[in-house]
Amino acid sequence: MAHVLEFKLPDLGEGLTEAEIVRWLVEVGDVVAIDQPVVEVETAKAMVEVPCPYGGVVTARFGEEGSELPVGAPLLTVAVGATDASSAAPGDDGAAAEEPSSGSGSGSGNVLVGYGTGAPAARRRRIRPERNTASAAPAAPAAPAAPAVVSAPSRPAPVAVAVGEVNGRQGPVAVVSPLVRRLARQHEIDLRQLTGSGPDGLILRADVDSAIRRAGEAVTEVEARTTAESVVAAAPTVHAGTAAPATAERIPLRGVRGAVADKLSRSRSEIPDATCWVDADATELMAARAAMNAASGPSGGPKVSVLALLARICTAALARYPELNSTVDTAAREIVRLPGVHLGFAAQTERGLVVPVVRDAHTRNAESIGAEVARLTELARTGKLSPAQLTGGTFTLNNYGVFGVDGSTPIINHPEAAMLGVGRIMPKPWVHHGELAVRQVVQLSLTFDHRVCDGGTAGGFLRYVADCVEQPAVLLRTL
Repeated sequence: MAHVLEFKLPDLGEGLTEAEIVRWLVEVGDVVAIDQPVVEVETAKAMVEVPCPYGGVVTARFGEEGSELPVGAPLLTVAVGATDASSAAPGDDGAAAEEPSSGSGSGSGNVLVGYGTGAPAARRRRIRPERNTASAAPAAPAAPAAPAVVSAPSRPAPVAVAVGEVNGRQGPVAVVSPLVRRLARQHEIDLRQLTGSGPDGLILRADVDSAIRRAGEAVTEVEARTTAESVVAAAPTVHAGTAAPATAERIPLRGVRGAVADKLSRSRSEIPDATCWVDADATELMAARAAMNAASGPSGGPKVSVLALLARICTAALARYPELNSTVDTAAREIVRLPGVHLGFAAQTERGLVVPVVRDAHTRNAESIGAEVARLTELARTGKLSPAQLTGGTFTLNNYGVFGVDGSTPIINHPEAAMLGVGRIMPKPWVHHGELAVRQVVQLSLTFDHRVCDGGTAGGFLRYVADCVEQPAVLLRTL
């Protein structure tokens, strides 16, 4: 006998509380296997394909593409034990639902962080037939926190009723599911005003959903009319022959852009940052890079990038100035010196700015860092970075020179303590050995949390980085 399971948006980890539906991978009526991806969602950190822990027939989907759902909200319902779509009609999702039971064999294990089918079995509550539904007692009070479960019968389900007024008269309200009653209560829908589309006037979840949509459309229409009237009242008079004023475009701050906005705002409000900068002659560094790549030969492996060399210089500088590889515990009023360097690097993608993290960068050489940067950059470009690959950084390197600019004042990637910004490397007049020459010059900017160190430490770090850029042998001396 088929029974319907409700699959909720699981905890995607890293403190995420909501996700946006990007693309549904299944339709209502499709047969899905255990752990089959059913929807692609975008969190504030990454794109994630969410697998369903149940196998069966999809009976309902919740949320349109582009809408946001909080963690724990229903994603879809699956009729487990159904052999085809007809054995569990989409309209029956409110009439039979249950939580997964441990060891039932109908679900997988822990699919995502904080979610799995190994929870204790939910208590079942069956609706018993009444001999005379017209004289039924008042319905039970509000639904319990856990969804109730009703066995799917082979004949029309007996109808539970709640006494109320139907279409202007006193009488029973046909509601079988406490989930439907709870949904109506949450959206302030009066069940007494609804006519059920199910057998014997049974009010289904689809009836409540339709009422919610109608109420939302009515509110939207009123708001739109009010807004339009306000705009017309405030708009300047448009004379003949002149163009009408343009309307402002509103773009929601959500997804990656919303996460970036929140993090930057928090950084500016919590961190007393300061920035220092210096111009450096990168001619010798560029020559050293060319020599490294030439020595590897045509088939000697991937080329060493400038970013990889700068990252390696940063890890050496952080070993000398560990104050900048730290964070501040504001609650305890303590500076926390971190034991390892997890180096973040800014990457611009179609989804917005992301900061992938090279784990344990202090243990890697330039070639290893370069390979990991290339791998993470490709994942960022295709939107396949996981939340774990975008969090946990201790220091960030931002190469904004790729945008053709010389300098910037970076905003610290909260809760880190510093960020090094690198401008474009370009030929400029430079005094070299007492004579004017054309050299490859780069501007380096360091923004640091003034709580973790003073200007002397920040200046020493930046000067060491600049010395390694100008004379790569300085780095070799400390390896």
